[in-house]
Amino acid sequence: MKPVLWIASSKDDISALPAPVRASFGYRLHQAQRGEIPLDTKALAQFGAGVFELREVFDRNSYRLVFVSNLRTAIYVLHAFMKRSKSGIGMPRRDIELIEARLRRARALDAEERA
Repeated sequence: MKPVLWIASSKDDISALPAPVRASFGYRLHQAQRGEIPLDTKALAQFGAGVFELREVFDRNSYRLVFVSNLRTAIYVLHAFMKRSKSGIGMPRRDIELIEARLRRARALDAEERA
């Protein structure tokens, strides 16, 4: 089973979410650790293979958790946030840039671990 590693403030970000959302994301990350595909997982092809988004709705708000699972040493959590946009399914540019930067960091960390 792969460990879960939190990139930048992702652990603090998930800690700020409501308890039911944290529990749901935690359970589904555990499934990913075991190599299973968690419920309501969406592949984020714009970031490349192995990057996924977990989605949760709670108290009329939408929450997202983005992780990468195809790196060798761990499941890397890149970002967790409440989706603010009420119109459209697109992700805000700020979140895209943050995920891209954290994905580069996760890949670098994974390469260091293998070296």
